[in-house]
Amino acid sequence: MRIPPLPESEATDKAAQTYERLREMLGVDSVPEAFLSLGRAEALLGDFYMNFKKFIWKDGKLDRRTKLLIALAVALKEGNGVWADCYTELASAEGVTEAEVTDVAALVATNATYNTFFKFRTLSGTDLFDGLPVGLRAHAFQTTAFDDKTVELINTAVSDLNACEPCVAGHVKKARALGLEPEAILEAIQVTSVAYSGVQFTKSAKS
Repeated sequence: MRIPPLPESEATDKAAQTYERLREMLGVDSVPEAFLSLGRAEALLGDFYMNFKKFIWKDGKLDRRTKLLIALAVALKEGNGVWADCYTELASAEGVTEAEVTDVAALVATNATYNTFFKFRTLSGTDLFDGLPVGLRAHAFQTTAFDDKTVELINTAVSDLNACEPCVAGHVKKARALGLEPEAILEAIQVTSVAYSGVQFTKSAKS
């Protein structure tokens, strides 16, 4: 299946209205390529715009910068360049540096390392591996430019996507110990859910 992006010049009715709202919200003259990739699915485009505006763009328990970092982590985890470039550009406007983008990628990769290991211990259905050493290095968790709260929110989001139950539980516990409210942690997962939906459609459209 190949679903091409819908250019602004070809958009009509609801798609055209949503494009206009996106330009106004983002303060841009043209709709970013990532959003155009959703254009031919009018209902999805409309839903995504509303969810993006509410859970990613607007400040809530988390600020926009933090939310964009989480969304970027989702795009990088899924290997989607279109959305990764979009979130990088939007995050850059919020002061995120190239070094911090690299830090996000490093957190995604380090979570993949630990999520794979601990998910296996859960899925194995046995206690044979309990108590055996992990033996994996994870210095990237401690060497980013981010504060501990931001790191744990990204870790929770990526671990959720990787379906590692013990990892999610561990990161939520640490996030709470750092003082993050349940509403803030849940908001990070709402960001993750919205970002993932955009990435998923774009991947499907190019398959």
